[in-house]
Amino acid sequence: MTAPPFEFGLNSFGEVATDAGRTLTDAQTLRLLVDEARLADAAGLDVFSVGEHYRPDHTDSAPPVLLAAMATATERIRLGTSVTVLSTNDPVRLYQEFATLDAVSGGRAQLVLGRASATESFALFGYDLRDYDTLFEEKLGLFLRLQREESVTWSGTVRTPLTGLRLRPRMPRGGIPTWIGVGGSPDSVLRAGHHGLPLMLAIIGGRPARFAGHVELYHRALAEAGHAPQPVGQHSLGLIAETDEEARETWWRHWQPVVANLAAERGFYPPTKDRYLAELDQGALFVGSPATVAGKIAAVARELRLSRFDLKYDIVALPRDARARTIELLGREVAPRVRELLAAEPVPLPLRAAASHPHPVPLDGHHD
Repeated sequence: MTAPPFEFGLNSFGEVATDAGRTLTDAQTLRLLVDEARLADAAGLDVFSVGEHYRPDHTDSAPPVLLAAMATATERIRLGTSVTVLSTNDPVRLYQEFATLDAVSGGRAQLVLGRASATESFALFGYDLRDYDTLFEEKLGLFLRLQREESVTWSGTVRTPLTGLRLRPRMPRGGIPTWIGVGGSPDSVLRAGHHGLPLMLAIIGGRPARFAGHVELYHRALAEAGHAPQPVGQHSLGLIAETDEEARETWWRHWQPVVANLAAERGFYPPTKDRYLAELDQGALFVGSPATVAGKIAAVARELRLSRFDLKYDIVALPRDARARTIELLGREVAPRVRELLAAEPVPLPLRAAASHPHPVPLDGHHD
């Protein structure tokens, strides 16, 4: 059985852009995101996703509202989240929001669920970080049952019980595509495999090849749990320009201060130009000309047996014209070239025959 076509997505965290040196307001940034979703749709990309953050310079704090606006501005592209912090969301409300989004978009909604690497939402919404794992586990189980059952009776420790709950509007039979986002935890990989959910690897630094063991673990977990093979995707940062030099220098000017601030906040190494260039050469930054980025994506797709690649294309203060050019080049030049390269040297199949359903949330309840 042949693998499905390789897919390309864009991820945004709603980071404030600039235009001719002028910083956009939050409202202007949100309207820009709707315009960029429209541009991605026209460029032939498969998915446009937004994150969920509560930090300065990010405007993605209400993903369902933003995605609904994008639904009215686009026709074909699927709309989802690059991360939904399920631990601090209510599964019932989340179901209703995304069932509504799926209905108004004509069946184009999807989700990536995660436990959160940025934890501001815990204090903001009154949750205790000591309950980090319990919150995610229980809410995940409830959310999946809401997707596959017409009437849900449930009890746990993180919210009031439910008895015979029936929600409207209903999602399509089996729910919407629901992925698990993983930043490196083997336990999260096993969780995705246990539930039979697609796996999205957030690889934002270092050699992507170090995740090969996670992919093998995932396929073994799927097989041991009796689930069909599911897609594996990668989320990484980058920028595409006409030349490698233009892309390198543009991204460095805007990436360096952001990472320097994170380094001071989280205690890791500050960015240097040499380390940056090494990351471009062998790491997880996909920055360069269309040919350079296409070659790098094809190589990592083979190594990790990917079926989807999502590029996070925005970063604080990046000019809107650089963002637009990345979207155009990814859709019109990089994506076709990657598909050509993978056709010539296909991605290895998983341990079992590769197959994936466009809505991989089955009725037997194996999605996480």
